[in-house]
Amino acid sequence: MTNPPTPVRPSREEAEEAVRVMLRWAGEDPSREGLLDTPSRVARSYEEFFEGYAVNPEELLQRTFSEVDDYDEIVLLRDIRLESHCEHHMVPIIGRAHIAYLPRKRVVGISKLARVVEAYSRRFQIQERLTAQIANTIDSVLEPYGTAVIIEAGHQCMTTRGVHRPGVSMVTSRMLGVFRDNSDTRRELMAMLNRPGMSEFSA
Repeated sequence: MTNPPTPVRPSREEAEEAVRVMLRWAGEDPSREGLLDTPSRVARSYEEFFEGYAVNPEELLQRTFSEVDDYDEIVLLRDIRLESHCEHHMVPIIGRAHIAYLPRKRVVGISKLARVVEAYSRRFQIQERLTAQIANTIDSVLEPYGTAVIIEAGHQCMTTRGVHRPGVSMVTSRMLGVFRDNSDTRRELMAMLNRPGMSEFSA
């Protein structure tokens, strides 16, 4: 099977013209004073919102540390702020990610875990895939005894349009290795998160 061709990225000028088209479609006049610089501002914003496409998350985890004095307990990084965009409506997903792994031989700098979250979240996403991508990458590169990723997020495609239900959060999880196979290890993780009722999210 051949990989699909990489899409050709439009120029900055084409991107800005697309914003002007959307402004006209919304009923606005792009030549109005307050909107003159909006296309360039939107283009710059998109460069920041979606900078994850230019990052290889696996490379972020390549530098590890083996001098851990036989540490063999859970490593948990909780409440990592997450900002992404729904690929269905192109509106923000805002939430928190919690990452845990049980080291086999190596640990990684905790900032690298947060950067993996950022690399995948700064793309068009659905939360289920985002959760799986983060967990699968950490598990593949670090080869721990187990990896767990839990994401809690609000979706503006639900809160600001459609059913208009603010205050609703979506929870997804990916449990690999001992976090999936060992209920005691999973309960220990949930206790560390102070979320004992979330043990149901084990699949």
